[in-house]
Amino acid sequence: MSAAVCRSGALITAVFADRMNIYARAVATALADPDPWRGFTGYIHAVCAMQAAGRGFAEVLTMTFPAAKALEARRTEAYHGFLELITRAKASGHLREDFDDRDLPILLMANAGVVAATQDAAPDTWRRLIDHMLRSFAAPTTDIPPLTPPPAAAALYRAMVHLGRPSTGQRENPNT
Repeated sequence: MSAAVCRSGALITAVFADRMNIYARAVATALADPDPWRGFTGYIHAVCAMQAAGRGFAEVLTMTFPAAKALEARRTEAYHGFLELITRAKASGHLREDFDDRDLPILLMANAGVVAATQDAAPDTWRRLIDHMLRSFAAPTTDIPPLTPPPAAAALYRAMVHLGRPSTGQRENPNT
């Protein structure tokens, strides 16, 4: 391996290690919970909260870093922990049998859209989306927690108006 590749791996690890460690700790915390469903739902809430906080979490999950072997090993370890969470939650009868590990990236994409659209006007709206999604992942006999209240109508309206604005970075002309 060249010195440049080693330096590149070290730099990447320095930039993303904290985020990867937070992600890996979320999995470890969820696996330590004696209740498989609570561990699973706690993990989903934790990763979506990380995403909403904007800590570069999406990059940790969506980018690969071949030169950063330790970082990639940590990501693989966390992913296998997530697979174990799924197995445990299904075995407990609380997670639907048709839930698939690929449902997490779908959930994160949906959450990213809600976070982006509501971040200024109604920043906690993502919590309600996640509550609805967890309800859809639950097996029919699973007790489900109450929903997070919806955002205020005025806040949701502001978010919708913001979402409908052109994203060119230019300010709208109020005279048009």
